[in-house]
This record gives sequence, C-alpha cells and structure tokens, in this order.
Amino acid sequence: MFAVLGASGNTGRTVAETLLRKGKEVRVVVRDAAKGKVWNEAGADVSVADVEDGAALRRAFSGTEGAYVLLPPNFSSTQVLEDNHRRTHTIAAAVEAADVPHVVLLSSIGAQQAGGTGPILGLRDAEGVFTRGRAATTCLRAAYFMENWGGALFGVAQGFLPSFLLADRAIPMVATRDIGVAAARLLTEGGNGKRVVELAGPREYSPREVAAALARVAGKPITLREEPEAAIEPALRAAGLNAEWARLFQELTHGVNTGIVVWEGGHPLWRGDTDIAAVLSALLGN
Repeated sequence: MFAVLGASGNTGRTVAETLLRKGKEVRVVVRDAAKGKVWNEAGADVSVADVEDGAALRRAFSGTEGAYVLLPPNFSSTQVLEDNHRRTHTIAAAVEAADVPHVVLLSSIGAQQAGGTGPILGLRDAEGVFTRGRAATTCLRAAYFMENWGGALFGVAQGFLPSFLLADRAIPMVATRDIGVAAARLLTEGGNGKRVVELAGPREYSPREVAAALARVAGKPITLREEPEAAIEPALRAAGLNAEWARLFQELTHGVNTGIVVWEGGHPLWRGDTDIAAVLSALLGN
C-alpha cells in the first residue's frame, strides 16, 4: 500500500489516481473526512490527518511500502520558513515511527541553493531532514508550475497577460499532472538510498511564448505586459497575501530572473508530456 499526502490537491490527486489505475492499494491522507468519500468510492483507503498531527500521520503511514509527501502552503502563516521547518519534522518523525521504507518528497528546482529562493528554502530544509532519516528518499525537484499562470489570467478579457518574469527568458515549467504521474512512477519503482530527480515539461517557455500560447487557446490577441519586480509585493498584498508571503514570492521571482533558481545538474532530468497550451486551456475552462 502507498500513502499519499495532499490527495485533495493537484499533484496528490494525480498520484493517487495513477496508482489506483495501476491496480495498487492506496491510502489517501486528507484533512477533511468529507473529502474522503470520493476516494472510498474510487477504491482507496482513507486516513484523516493534518500535517501538524504527528500521531495521526503515523497511523496513516503505518503498513505502507512508500509515501508521497509534500508541504502544502499555509498562506495564513507569518513565519513561513519556521512553520514549514516544524511541519517537516512532524511528517519526518511520523515516517520514521511508521517505518516507511521509501519516501517521495515533492521539492523544487533551486532547492540546492542556500539563499535567494524565497519559499523554496523550506524545501531545501525538507530535503535535508528527510535524507537524514532511515527511509530511502527520492527528492522530486519540480520546475515552475504551469498552473501558476492561472493567477494572471484576469487580463485575458482585456487582451493582456501580466508577468513579473523576464519576457524572453525561457525557464523550465511543468504541469502538476506530470508531477503526479512522475511521483507515482517513483513510488512503484521503489527506492534505494537517497537521490534527486529533476522534472520539467516537454520544453522550456518564456513568458512571451506563454502569452502566444494563451492567444491561440483564447482565440484572440494577447499582449504580454511586463511588470517590474518592485511591483510584486504591493500587488500580492493587494491580492490578500500577507507581508511575509509577498516578500518570499518577490525573492523567488528575483531568483528566477537572475538565474539563481536553476537546476543543480548531475541528477536525472525527466520530462513530462503536457505542454503549456493544454494547461492554459484547462485553466480557461475550455
């Protein structure tokens, strides 16, 4: 049996669905019992646990041959890295107590860097914590999520796509569906020791190329609107994020634009097959 954290989210849902299609036994871990009903109907075992509840997590992980773990963002936190450090240790301790043999940890491109990466620093910390544990650990370092563009689609009606990223700098991006498929594959393959797998989509995209793909999907002209990095924090605060999250996202964007958030290299690089147009089409509800 495999345990899957975050089964109500994009990547965890795909991990669980992919494993079930392969005929594997799956235990999904959800925070809300009501969200477990659909998984029961799909043939999965359901365990209710919060990432802050070590005892419940231990029960969820017990008797499993592998677990998919991640740190879901807590946008109410005003001390993000400290809170993630605590949650990481809670999850890792539950893994140890349940004697899980293999963990696939959702991490990020740039997790090898010691600074300048915003919230990715929490994943650098998580990689260190899990790789010091007894379980074999696969750190799945995913590229920039294609679904992140969903927050910028408010401009489609007016014919523009805003971006704080450099217009013509192509960067690795990946669909959350491909993350879930890759994680399920890693779980079924099993683990031995500690390793990193880097994951991107079929090719790199610049924001200008994203705007062009959006124009094709939307069936109308779309102009890329470059926004200055200095406008990130005010824009995110206006959208409802607190000061800490806004600061971290500004640091992350600067890290992407200046080449800090890049692949470490020296690890396998997997590529998913979902292109940006397919994700944009889904985000638009096409």
